[in-house]
Amino acid sequence: MKAAIYNPYLNTLGGGERYTLTFAKVLLDNGYKVDLEWKDEDIKEKLETRFGMDLSKINIVSDIKRGDGYDLCFWVSDGSIPTLKSRKNILHFQVPFHDVNGKSLINKMKLFRINRIVCNSNFTKEVVDKEYGIDSIVVYPPVPVEQIKPRRKENIILYVGRFSELKQNKGQEVLIKEFKNLNDSGIKDWKLVLAGGTEVGSDDFLKRLEEASLSYPIELVKSPSFKELLEIYGKAKIFWSASGFGVDEQNNPEAVEHFGITVVEAMAAGAVPIIYSSGGHKEIIDNGNNGFLWEKTSDLLDESIKLMKSNSLLRTISEKAQIDSKKYDYEKFKDSIQKII
Repeated sequence: MKAAIYNPYLNTLGGGERYTLTFAKVLLDNGYKVDLEWKDEDIKEKLETRFGMDLSKINIVSDIKRGDGYDLCFWVSDGSIPTLKSRKNILHFQVPFHDVNGKSLINKMKLFRINRIVCNSNFTKEVVDKEYGIDSIVVYPPVPVEQIKPRRKENIILYVGRFSELKQNKGQEVLIKEFKNLNDSGIKDWKLVLAGGTEVGSDDFLKRLEEASLSYPIELVKSPSFKELLEIYGKAKIFWSASGFGVDEQNNPEAVEHFGITVVEAMAAGAVPIIYSSGGHKEIIDNGNNGFLWEKTSDLLDESIKLMKSNSLLRTISEKAQIDSKKYDYEKFKDSIQKII
């Protein structure tokens, strides 16, 4: 059996790309020969380094011809509906596209060739179902929780997310501002670490972040390998996110977090998440149980200070976060995908 995979965003090396590659792994585990479309074969090494995955059995090809001649095609949408030609076609929405004329006649005709439409969260599903007039299936992203372990903890607040303003508001500037407020208030023995990819649209943004961080215990970790991320996650006690802060998610759903893979990764490492309440975050965090959701920056700081002052509270939430992270492991993802391929 032959399978074809297309993802136009592979070079961003983000969570959606891990989703795509793990889908490929499920296909390989089920006996498929897998071709991945990309013009440059060097992408494989970059993906392996970023995600810590063995991609040796995946073939990089210049053109999958929209699945023509394949038994199965998995296609990540850029907002458009492709004309797919394999025997079985699966379309994936990792972005909640809207206002793209999704219910056009041509789209309706193309959808006849699509066997399954998969989304990464109920948040994404709600938006795309309304936009395209479809009934998609939610399969949460796979997270390598079995590889992520707590280590000897340090007074570190961590955020992991792409250093870019091109598609989403990741909120690093907000985190730096609030950490400086925390530090200025007298809490001097904590460090803020911001880690993320720099491959797309990062230059000017990174400069601003570096300038804003001067004279404070703030570290920017650029394009870390998966091994480096495991180390950082393991040491962190708290995980912050301001992704989507200041964005109207009803009118601009693309600009908030569609799920939040790094939140789950942090949970697996025992870092307590304090996460802005928007988008897919609300499907991960049970407020006050496995982490905290905040809407005002004052709440972000208040919850952080509570954890800093109470080791028992920190330990209790950390343990629950680790347990709940297992909802998103590879086996659960594999079971869900095997039902639709």
